[in-house]
Amino acid sequence: MAAILTGIGLAVLDTAIANTALPTIAADLGVDPGTSVWIVNAYQLAVVATLLPMAALGEIVGQQRVFVAGIALFTASSLVCALAWSLPTLVAARVLQGLGASAIMAVNIALVRFVYPLNSLGRGVGLNALTGSVCFVAGPTVASLILFASSWPWLFAVNVPIGLAALALALTSLPETGRAKHRFDGIGALLNVITFSLLILGLGEAAHDQPPWRIALELAGTLVVGTLLLRRQANHPAPMLAVDLLKRPLFTLSAVTAICSFAAQGLAFVSLPFLFQHQLGRSQVETGFLMTPWPVVVALMAPVAGRLSDRHSPGLLGGIGLAVLAVGMGLLATLPEAPSVADIAWRMMICGAGFGFFQAPNLRALMTSAPPERAGGASGIVATSRLLGQTLGAALVAACFAVSEAHGPALAMGLGGIFAGAASIASFTRLAVRPG
Repeated sequence: MAAILTGIGLAVLDTAIANTALPTIAADLGVDPGTSVWIVNAYQLAVVATLLPMAALGEIVGQQRVFVAGIALFTASSLVCALAWSLPTLVAARVLQGLGASAIMAVNIALVRFVYPLNSLGRGVGLNALTGSVCFVAGPTVASLILFASSWPWLFAVNVPIGLAALALALTSLPETGRAKHRFDGIGALLNVITFSLLILGLGEAAHDQPPWRIALELAGTLVVGTLLLRRQANHPAPMLAVDLLKRPLFTLSAVTAICSFAAQGLAFVSLPFLFQHQLGRSQVETGFLMTPWPVVVALMAPVAGRLSDRHSPGLLGGIGLAVLAVGMGLLATLPEAPSVADIAWRMMICGAGFGFFQAPNLRALMTSAPPERAGGASGIVATSRLLGQTLGAALVAACFAVSEAHGPALAMGLGGIFAGAASIASFTRLAVRPG
């Protein structure tokens, strides 16, 4: 578990660190802020586009081998990032780093299933959720401390000793997860990469008010290539885009719950900084502190909810948590005109409590509703659902600001409440579905 949690911590922490340091990196490399965004985009595209192929590869060669390879690639490419002398070099290294992170994220939950017995699996996924939340919170602070003490290359160089330690742990302790007999579908993997790359590009450009014709072209390409992918994998024993698992009502409802809940989180975390800084006049440092209660409470709730999910239905726990999240989002949408720190903090804590109470039980439901031999495919869907939900949430924030710039954050919070409410209904619906 130390190896697994260190790996996922590195992958999550690196995203937050790079986001915070973009202005500093852009100034040092002499590029404009718009171009420097590719330092983040290249990483995210590489992760999302290859998650499902990495998960499929894990089922064939063993999840532990994919995880070890992911940590090795992430660590080596972090060193290249630290030594990068130009933007193209850094972006290329970030693509490799994203591939390493994708391998880690695609199989980490599957590995947890092989570490913990079924009757205490909730504890394992609770620890996983806790680690992700803590690293998400710590990212901006860690980046600020490193930049205060040294230059930006150290943001990436710090990954090297941690990655080497995680690699040593992984090589000596991860369990064998077995190998499937079918072959890896290279053409299917390419179609998957194109499908999700076009989807993320389309959603991202919609969020940045790009020409409608280009967005429409990218989304149309997503549908065409996605259809080709589904046709190619129609008779595959373990399809990369896990349509075989989506035939299971419990798995499908859990995936829908995840996408809707992470869309709600994305709506909040993208729009709230605009609310705090532009409308309430808070500084960047104050904004960071005001955002902190949500993920901190998630981190506190995740282990508790994970243990409860070993004894109680994930549908019930998730439904309650998401209903609380919906209430919290509604409360944020109706903030007074000049809220105090306390006004904001207790509302953020309600959202964090609701989200934290849902996350670990939902992870457990996704993993236990898939057969053990499809743990890799289920783990890939877990990571893909999270990233798709967050990307959708970010794109919808842009739509809210297009409707009303002055009331954009409130609209985004209200929409997030609707998504959380829909996720709560989907979660409660699982109570009526047989596990088989």
